[in-house]
Amino acid sequence: MEGPLRIGAVILAAGDARRFGGRKQLATLDGKGLLEHVVALALSAELSPVAVVVPPWLPAPTGPANAALHWVYNRSPELGLSHSLRLGFGALPTDVEAAVILLGDQPRVPVGDLRALIAARGRRPIIGLRAQGRTAPPLLVERSHFRIVDEARGDMGLRDVLRLHPDWVVAIEVEAHSPDVDTPDDLAALGRP
Repeated sequence: MEGPLRIGAVILAAGDARRFGGRKQLATLDGKGLLEHVVALALSAELSPVAVVVPPWLPAPTGPANAALHWVYNRSPELGLSHSLRLGFGALPTDVEAAVILLGDQPRVPVGDLRALIAARGRRPIIGLRAQGRTAPPLLVERSHFRIVDEARGDMGLRDVLRLHPDWVVAIEVEAHSPDVDTPDDLAALGRP
C-alpha cells in the first residue's frame, strides 16, 4: 500500500540583499525573522520536506520542530537565483511528487494561496499565481518537470522558462501578488496596519 503523496517546498533565501543593506533573512516583522515567517507558512500548508536555500553564515535551526527542514547552503550566491533553485530542488528526496517554490522575502503569502496551488494539481505540470497579467511565486512544480530548474539562468529564476512554455502552466488568478521585502522601506510598509 502506497503512502500519501509528498509535496515539498523550496524556499529561496540565499541572496546578499544589497538593496536591503544585507542579512535580510534576519530582519524582523511582528517579532519573527522574515525567513521564519516563510518557513512557518510552508509548514502550516503541510509541505514536507522543506529545502531552505540560505547563505553559509546562517545557522540551521535546531530542535524536533525543525525535522522537516533541510538547510541547503549556497556558497556561490553570485551565480544568481537559478543556482539556488538547482540546489534546492537537488536536495529534495526522490519520493517528493511536487514542490512549491517560495521566496524568503515574501512573509505575507496567505496559506490559502498555497492550498489553492495544491488543489489545482493534475491540470498541468506547473501551477502559479497570476495578478495583473504576471505569473509569479509561489509556484508549484510537478516532479515530471523538476528538470526546468536546469534551464533557468542568472537571477531571473523561472520567469523566462515559463514564458517559453506557457502550455505547461495553469495560472490561478489572485487580486495581487504578495509583496517582496527588497528594502527597509518595504519592511516598514508591511509592519503598518
